[in-house]
Amino acid sequence: MKVSYLDHSGFLLELKDRYCIFDYYKGELLPLDRKKEVLVFCSHSHRDHYNPKIFDLLDERGMRYRAVLASDINDEKRLSKIERSFVEPDQSYRLAGGILVETLLSNDSGVAFIVSTEEGSIYHAGDLNDWYWEGEPEEENRELRAIFHTEIGKIKGRHFDIAFVPLDPRLEAHYADGLLYFLERVNCNAVFPIHYWGEPEVIQRFLTEYPQYSARIKNTETAKGEEI
Repeated sequence: MKVSYLDHSGFLLELKDRYCIFDYYKGELLPLDRKKEVLVFCSHSHRDHYNPKIFDLLDERGMRYRAVLASDINDEKRLSKIERSFVEPDQSYRLAGGILVETLLSNDSGVAFIVSTEEGSIYHAGDLNDWYWEGEPEEENRELRAIFHTEIGKIKGRHFDIAFVPLDPRLEAHYADGLLYFLERVNCNAVFPIHYWGEPEVIQRFLTEYPQYSARIKNTETAKGEEI
């Protein structure tokens, strides 16, 4: 699989016979092979994860595509002409081409995606994270954390070839809590930090503070067709 960063939480994965695009927000697409189908995954309705512009970009390039959308995305006027499937949390779906899509419940909105293909397995967190906000009521922080721990517990010990996991500097001292919890419980070859709001230096901060994970953490910013 080849991995290309788009922006924020958005990625393009190139497989042998298809592409997968996750949570397009903005960014330029690399040249695409029109012989390949595109699967467009959108984890939830927030504008930094769902931007219908992606369908216009694919139309302009003459690509064939299908959308796999969290059920909270309410954009029927735009989506009515698109082949699409809506997914709910804690479900599994078998797509054409032997692709298995599983979902986890996000503790913010929508779902996290687990996509299994013949070429490997992929985890995309969407907005599933340890959202511990300084200054917010402790009860709310504990509740969000409990949901996150429960959902990650469902994939504890599983192996993924690629994972996309939030590393959000807005959480201040807790910026890495979710990524650390994931790394300690889930086996993954390559982890790309996402959702860092234009502050890529947070990746180096993490590697400096937790060098034991340097072999698994990838530099999201430089992923432009990176082979995994």
